[in-house]
Amino acid sequence: MSEAPRHILVIGIGAGDPDHLTLAAVKAMRRADVFFVLGKGAEKDALTRLRRDILDEHLTGPYRVVEADDPWRDRTQRDGGRYASAVHDWRHRRADICERLIADELAPGETGAFLVWGDPSLYDSTLAILDDIRERDTVAFDHEVIPGVSSVSALAARHRTTLNRVGRPVHITPGRRLAQGYPEDCDLVVMLDGHETFTHLVGGGWWIHWGAYIGTPDEILVSGPLDEVADRIGRLRAEARERHGWIMDTYLLRQGWDGPQGASRPAGSADGSADGPPG
Repeated sequence: MSEAPRHILVIGIGAGDPDHLTLAAVKAMRRADVFFVLGKGAEKDALTRLRRDILDEHLTGPYRVVEADDPWRDRTQRDGGRYASAVHDWRHRRADICERLIADELAPGETGAFLVWGDPSLYDSTLAILDDIRERDTVAFDHEVIPGVSSVSALAARHRTTLNRVGRPVHITPGRRLAQGYPEDCDLVVMLDGHETFTHLVGGGWWIHWGAYIGTPDEILVSGPLDEVADRIGRLRAEARERHGWIMDTYLLRQGWDGPQGASRPAGSADGSADGPPG
């Protein structure tokens, strides 16, 4: 007689605010027997603690948390071929760890869960890693995905704006691709930018809505003409990285004025705002 299948839940838990957890995510979490957490070192312990706080708040029944160290990733490569090779190597080693966790820590018939920041479909590796493990055919499981509030949606909400303007497309890109160019006549959402690529667009008439640690107590927001707030964002990023040891930020770029609806921009005004912990 064949064993009962292992089941994996990939649950989007939002950008950082525990209140962004959806009802579907809470219901899915309550189905799980085991939660797998890949830690990212002492600098990002706060992210692991936040996951545990979410579990403590919403779960009452018995469950286990199994932690493992996330493998090191070479983030220095910017050339397209070398970057892709570095990411492939990191994902393969991450798949090795997840494969072991599923095989050793999840009994046949049990349900395991990965709690994914934001939405699992947007710049997250979990689904690709599970596909890798399934192709190896060493441990059998099925899986389902529960969407979450992405950092992109949270950014737009915190800045009280929309991602798109009437009749215009939205282009979502990692920072390294922004440096290589972008489609004309669209608004730009930029993620995973470790090199402040927005500075390349200074002088182009852009408006930026920027946010870091969105949805957490450490959240920082800046909005204004890029030419006037780029240096300020750079200082805030450096201070935040020094304070926390890491930074997660996202931003929206638009051509022209993007202040309050119906308002006109006073000549020479920056209209930039920053909220967050004092620097």
